[in-house]
Amino acid sequence: MARDKSVVAVLMFDQAPLFEMSVPISVFGVDRSVTGAPRFTVLPVAGEPGALTSTGGVMMHAPHGLEDVATAGIVIVPAWRGATEQAPEPALRTLREAHADGALIVGLGKGAFVLAAAGLLDGRRAAIHWFHAPTLAASYPDVLVDPGVLYEDDGDVITSAGTAAGIDACLHVVRRLWGPAAAGAIARRMITPPQRSGRQAQYIDQPVPDRSEADELTQAMAYAVEHLDEVLDIEDMASHVHMSRRTFDRRFRSEVGISPLQWLLHQRVLRAQQLLEHTDLPVDTIARQVGLASAVSLRPPFHRFAGVAPQEYRNTFRPRARASEPTRADR
Repeated sequence: MARDKSVVAVLMFDQAPLFEMSVPISVFGVDRSVTGAPRFTVLPVAGEPGALTSTGGVMMHAPHGLEDVATAGIVIVPAWRGATEQAPEPALRTLREAHADGALIVGLGKGAFVLAAAGLLDGRRAAIHWFHAPTLAASYPDVLVDPGVLYEDDGDVITSAGTAAGIDACLHVVRRLWGPAAAGAIARRMITPPQRSGRQAQYIDQPVPDRSEADELTQAMAYAVEHLDEVLDIEDMASHVHMSRRTFDRRFRSEVGISPLQWLLHQRVLRAQQLLEHTDLPVDTIARQVGLASAVSLRPPFHRFAGVAPQEYRNTFRPRARASEPTRADR
């Protein structure tokens, strides 16, 4: 039976935390099609037999069994109960079969331990909450554990840190498969940022920055977004708020979690994505409108952030954008 990417199986286990297990159901399980989001079929799957008890003694009933995973194009393990406990073999076998059959496999937080036990993370980079990273690395030495990022996309397997980073990873899946407009429609209804880069740090040195510093960075970022069509660099951003380049770079990394150059390139790519979706401008023209010299300059950062070349991105998402645009009668 062919697997459908709009069918999302969520494997649920006893004693797994309630919030983490609710994340993919919150992202994929609510019909937000009226806002332009895709429709999904979510299958809550019991990953093991017996009653499932979650945080605070909440009892859950997952109406689907492991056999129902056979139709899912996306299989998510949103949580696991213990970093040192082995997941049941039937669930591991189901994950291996789904992966071999072309499903996208996603592990959120400690769900990475289940993916690792299934052998799906061997030789791959994997994200996980920094607290559990040493245990994952020690238990599965063939996994390249990265405790510093929000999520890691390795093509057919995606992993993320726990709690809120799971939302980021799920929105990334929507963005990758259905485009930024679809992810944005879901994020707006969830009142959550529509795009946080997976390379963004899990935590920062100053969780509560000085208000004046935060305001200055906000001003610099707003200035950059307003002038993306210009040849703007980090010196310009720093000068706009009367900081030295060194001080600006240090404060930006501390507050945002990535370098100002990474952030600026990401903003240029986001603007390019919007133009590719909603205009027929040549890629060279779009590159200049986001502050880059040519399509040749745009391709490397675009591919790094979006995973495909600009023209391939347009071919995938421009027809969808046209289909979702209101007709004259709707306006």
